[in-house]
Amino acid sequence: MAAIAETAAPAAAANKPAGAFSAFEWMLAIRYLRARRREAFISVIAVISFVGITLGVATLIIVMAVMNGFRAELLNRILGMNGHVILQPVESELTDYEDVAARLNRVAGVRLAAPLIEGQVFVSGRGQGTGALVRGIREADLKQVSGIADNIRQGTLEGFDNSEGAAIGVRMAQGLGLSIGAMMTLIAPEGDVTPFGTTPRVKSYPVVAIFEIGMSEYDNTIAYLPLSEAQLFFNQEGRTNAVEIYLDNPDNVDRVRAEIEKAAERPHFLVDWRQRNTSFFTALQVERNVMFMILTLIILVAALNIVSGLFMMVKDKGRDIAILRTMGASRGAMLRVFMMTGSAIGVAGTICGVLLGILVSLNIRAIQNAVDWLVGGQVWDPTVRFLSEIPARMDAGETVAVVIMALTLSFLATLFPAWRAARLDPVEALRYE
Repeated sequence: MAAIAETAAPAAAANKPAGAFSAFEWMLAIRYLRARRREAFISVIAVISFVGITLGVATLIIVMAVMNGFRAELLNRILGMNGHVILQPVESELTDYEDVAARLNRVAGVRLAAPLIEGQVFVSGRGQGTGALVRGIREADLKQVSGIADNIRQGTLEGFDNSEGAAIGVRMAQGLGLSIGAMMTLIAPEGDVTPFGTTPRVKSYPVVAIFEIGMSEYDNTIAYLPLSEAQLFFNQEGRTNAVEIYLDNPDNVDRVRAEIEKAAERPHFLVDWRQRNTSFFTALQVERNVMFMILTLIILVAALNIVSGLFMMVKDKGRDIAILRTMGASRGAMLRVFMMTGSAIGVAGTICGVLLGILVSLNIRAIQNAVDWLVGGQVWDPTVRFLSEIPARMDAGETVAVVIMALTLSFLATLFPAWRAARLDPVEALRYE
């Protein structure tokens, strides 16, 4: 009896069904992915699904990287030359601007408090003219405004207070035909009052510095004058119309705001960078979310191709499924085989899409230059799109989210066709064979 039991044990073990995701199931899934001559159409659908998921994932990663880079570049350049908090006078004119700036500079978290005069003028050069925003600022303060001081292309800011000259953007210089030392004329509508009415104030200044921020709107419309010159030009002697406050970290504006209000020691009105640019950055966020949803449809369409391809495969493999079921294969095994077959397309497409998206995102500027060279012009017009080149900044969390979404859609697309394969009745499938 013992010998019989010992002989039966290996036989029972040999007849034990294969476990879930066994080598047998993987072998079947891989074999069903291979194309045969009579299954060419199914193979074409599989290839289309693979290409669709690859392009969908890659496009989503590239677009999200470009939009992240676009937002980051705009934020850095806008905040690089504009104060994070603006203090404006209320009830009385800001004649004590030096004392206010000194107190604000002592607040923890404040990097710079700069008295400022702003005014709209008409600027003319060598036969050309344009509207501009003139900002009067002290030399020491201007040198600490990184967006300007770090991007001087011609000239210098040394001796700016005593130069009686102006610092202008590179696009304004090009548009007006100005270079270092050339004279530019400022015309302000609010000038001197005479018996014949108000006459525009007109004065010429030499160009002492040319900067390039990289945003066409700023490079084309902003000019800087020494604070004393701007006070004389705008009839604001002894006062300013604001104090610009630059923080060490712009995101800490709520934390520092109470200390700023306390240090002002005078009636005032505060507005921070988020309030000044709310509509702009809200529009960018909405556009980003909409683009994400629209481009997700590409992956969804590719996943639907997986559904149709698997349905056709199940119909074509009906006889094979019936024979496997009669030989002992379980419904669960059939379910897993077709799930693995469809998921393999999604996984391969997602991996290739991620690699393609990363490759393009990391070389977006080289691709831009190559396209410009091929078409013989500028595809990315900086005068229309604010920035001089296409930015790209990948976010690891977003990339992971795209991968998870693509894999999830690919997996869900396999469930119903695989369930139909598992529910196939072997008797019905072989009845007319």
